[in-house]
Amino acid sequence: MEAKNIQSKKANKHGWHNNTHLCVNLKTQLRSDRRAKSGKGYQGILRRDVECDEFLYDEHFTFTEIVPQAPQKRNPHVYDGEFITVTRRDDGSLRLNFRPLKTDGHFSVERYALAVYNEICMALYGLVEEE
Repeated sequence: MEAKNIQSKKANKHGWHNNTHLCVNLKTQLRSDRRAKSGKGYQGILRRDVECDEFLYDEHFTFTEIVPQAPQKRNPHVYDGEFITVTRRDDGSLRLNFRPLKTDGHFSVERYALAVYNEICMALYGLVEEE
């Protein structure tokens, strides 16, 4: 019996502790549902309002559902052209990204280089401050 109690106090392999609170009052503040639905997971914050010293009875908890936020796009495009895209990094610097080169029967290195040059000038106009 002693060994079983010691193991139940340890965290499982993922570091989570299994706890069972008996006789608690739970107040929910849900955004999407009027009442908590059985089997549905909710993202939010669980706060212990009142703690009772006597054998864990009459505890009060409040669960507040939070609005899940979409992950912010990393390095957003500030220019999306035919030959290049320009992205802004987290530190504010700009990065030129070349699209895949399509070489067909009408491909000319000179025309391609001139088109890329014109697109770079158009993309960077207004993005880079001139000194």
